[in-house]
Amino acid sequence: MNAYDEYMKGIVQPMRQELVDAGFTELTTPDAVNEFMASAKGVSLVVINSVCGCAAGLARPAVRQAVEAVKPDHQATVFAGQDKDATMAMRGFFEEVPPSSPSIAVLRDGQLEYFIPRDQIEGYPVEQITEHLTGVLKQACAQ
Repeated sequence: MNAYDEYMKGIVQPMRQELVDAGFTELTTPDAVNEFMASAKGVSLVVINSVCGCAAGLARPAVRQAVEAVKPDHQATVFAGQDKDATMAMRGFFEEVPPSSPSIAVLRDGQLEYFIPRDQIEGYPVEQITEHLTGVLKQACAQ
C-alpha cells in the first residue's frame, strides 16, 4: 500500500466506524456486496458513505438518528472513493439512479424502493434529512 492509501485508510476509519457503531455492516468488496444483496430479504438501508462534509455533518448523523427511530431488517454501507469496487457493485443494484455520494438507498428484497441522492442531503438541515429518512423507513417497514 502506498503512503497516500495508508494515510487515507487512517483518516476514514472514524467515518467508517460511525456507521458500524450504529449497526451497519460494512461491505468492502464486490463479493461482500453480492452476498449481502443475495441474502437481504425485507427492508434494507444502504448508505453510500463519503469523506465529504455533507456526509460527516448531515448524512451520517441523520442516518444514525433515523435507525434509532425505525429499524430496517438490514443495514449496510459502502465507502465511495475508498472501496471503489464494492461501491460500484452496490451501485449496480440500482443503476437507474446516477452515482451520488453520500447517498441513501432503501431496498426491499434487493430492489430499490427509494433513493436519497447527495442533492437532497447537501444544504439541508440534519433534522430535515432525519425526518425525511424516518418517514421513508416507517412507510417501507410498515408494508
